[in-house]
Amino acid sequence: MLRQPQPKRSLKQNLMLASSTAFVAGIIDVVGLLAFLAFTSNVTGHVANLAKNILQQDLSDVVIFGVWLCMFMMGSFTSSFTVRSLKHISTYKAHSAPIIIEIVVLLFVAFYGNHFYDETIEERRIVIGALLFAMGLQNGLVSNISGGLIKSTHLTGLFTDLGSELADWLHPRTENKEVVKNKIYVRVTILTFFIFGGVVGGYCFNLYEFKVLYFVPVILLTILYYDLLPVLYHKVFQVFYPKKQKLSKTK
Repeated sequence: MLRQPQPKRSLKQNLMLASSTAFVAGIIDVVGLLAFLAFTSNVTGHVANLAKNILQQDLSDVVIFGVWLCMFMMGSFTSSFTVRSLKHISTYKAHSAPIIIEIVVLLFVAFYGNHFYDETIEERRIVIGALLFAMGLQNGLVSNISGGLIKSTHLTGLFTDLGSELADWLHPRTENKEVVKNKIYVRVTILTFFIFGGVVGGYCFNLYEFKVLYFVPVILLTILYYDLLPVLYHKVFQVFYPKKQKLSKTK
């Protein structure tokens, strides 16, 4: 899922990356909504609130919403900067680093929420900022990997793209309908798994509260280890069947 950048990525790789990251985004968004009455996977509503508070001259809320927007942007910035810095070493390491940072942030929120959170306004603002940073990291990474095809938290843009692609797919003059159809598969997958993640996140939050955030890093670790499985299999095969390995090389 992480090794191949566009345009070398297959439809299967895109669907797996889209489904797993959209599922995570759905969980985070609904948990943020239930716990803090704020969306934590996108910034559209925060921009509207920022404009409203500017109009009302509420300086403190203007600063807060401005900081939240910057946190999401900083997440995307950190993701892209990290990928560019590490790509000359290894594509996999470059794409893994933002996910590792996201895991650390989510574990911090889960631990703090379970043990220290007292529902104060200051704590709420800090935790929302941390979750927005994590979602900015994820959205920036998957967009970078997929060449802009996958944006696991940007559903407004998804519906815009889906409408345009459905029009292209149904239009009789469209030439390469297979490419358009594959894009539609990816869009529908993101939407489906975002909703599914939201339902699971809401149900589990009502039962376990912030403990549900311990589950999200498990999904992210699965994404990391998916690309390592063939390498691990090859190394294990070398250990237990060294003779077969030598024979295959001589052939």
